[in-house]
Amino acid sequence: MARNYLKKAALTSRSDASETVATVARILADIEDRGETAALEYAKQFDRYDGNVELTPAEIAAASDQVPQKLKDDILFAHDNVRRFAEVQKGTVADVEYEINPGLVAGQRAIPIAAAGCYVPAGRYRHIASAIMTVTTAKVAGCEHITVSSAPQPGEGLNPAIVYAAHVCGADKIMAIGGVQGVASMAFGLFDQPKANIIVGPGNQFVAEAKRALYGRVGIDMIAGPTDSLILADKGADPHIVATDLVSQAEHGYNSPVWLVTDHRPLAEDVMARVPGLIADLPDLNRENAEAAWRDYAEVIVCADREEMAATSDDYAPEHLTVQADDLDWWLSRLKCYGSLFLGEETTVSYGDKASGTNHVLPTSGAASYTGGLSVHKFMKIVTWQRATRDGAKRVAEATARISRLEGMEGHARAADVRLAKYFPGENFDLTAKE
Repeated sequence: MARNYLKKAALTSRSDASETVATVARILADIEDRGETAALEYAKQFDRYDGNVELTPAEIAAASDQVPQKLKDDILFAHDNVRRFAEVQKGTVADVEYEINPGLVAGQRAIPIAAAGCYVPAGRYRHIASAIMTVTTAKVAGCEHITVSSAPQPGEGLNPAIVYAAHVCGADKIMAIGGVQGVASMAFGLFDQPKANIIVGPGNQFVAEAKRALYGRVGIDMIAGPTDSLILADKGADPHIVATDLVSQAEHGYNSPVWLVTDHRPLAEDVMARVPGLIADLPDLNRENAEAAWRDYAEVIVCADREEMAATSDDYAPEHLTVQADDLDWWLSRLKCYGSLFLGEETTVSYGDKASGTNHVLPTSGAASYTGGLSVHKFMKIVTWQRATRDGAKRVAEATARISRLEGMEGHARAADVRLAKYFPGENFDLTAKE
């Protein structure tokens, strides 16, 4: 049975970004050429802010004093959850040493990246949780220096809760500069910080493009597009909760796709009937975003059975994937392509977005088909090493010489030849290339 679309998206998240690409390229080139002077000019233009960029300890303390204790407690709770999960993740990577052949030893080391730049969005919404997710994970990985860059509000500066979260999670420097100029400042090492080796964190299309353009010169977590979410639901799902969860993700932005995949048409129709009312009940900005996302990007798909549902989900490779269906263990073992998985009605994407412990910086636009989200592993380099005795390297040298000559790489072959000649004088080796 073919998928039956009760609602089909009029648009996709992959829009023409040529203007964004050109704008970002121009800004990056200018900032690299003129440094802090250019960065400050763009901050004044785009952030409409000309205050202090580098927050002092006194400014951090003053901002923290503005955060209500209840919110501080919630930030610390979320930080602790993210920290403990990151520590468990780090425990899955170990330095190893293995004797491949007698006398030939190879190993692996996990080395933290030295300098991390964490971008924290603060435009449409104040993403306090992004400070928690990025800084905490980099700190657990062992990064030597962590910078946070976030957009200040005109005449006000950085959001106090973002400042507090970044500080308690371990940021070494907090900068009131957003957008492309914030990303560039971290990449180029402006404002008395080391050049970032990796830049992570969500952001708008200009931030995403700046990271993409800089990738290769610096590492990045991933090339991100608009956030997206998919719900798999069977006839036992609660239609009100399903509809609420769809709307909760649609509020991210006008171009944030949400998808419902089910094998029960009455549930799909019930959910579709509920969504407009739930959207209408949101505050103004949230409502505008959710209305546009639901109208232009949302899809509702009816499948024949759960296997077709799972196959559909894997094809979409959503950033967030929720299962509200029976036999959760079957879904856990069957599903293969997602950024983060939420099993059962008792959990929701919102938990992962804010406080449950898994990271909310995740692959979008189908990238979950080949990569996972931000984790402690993104801040660590897995490198290899080897050593050998002369006898242990003997067979390797012979194989290297012959393979190199078959490839036409005579210089490689001779690097093996000279060792065989030095270590085993008088022995005859057949090191010629034979097709």
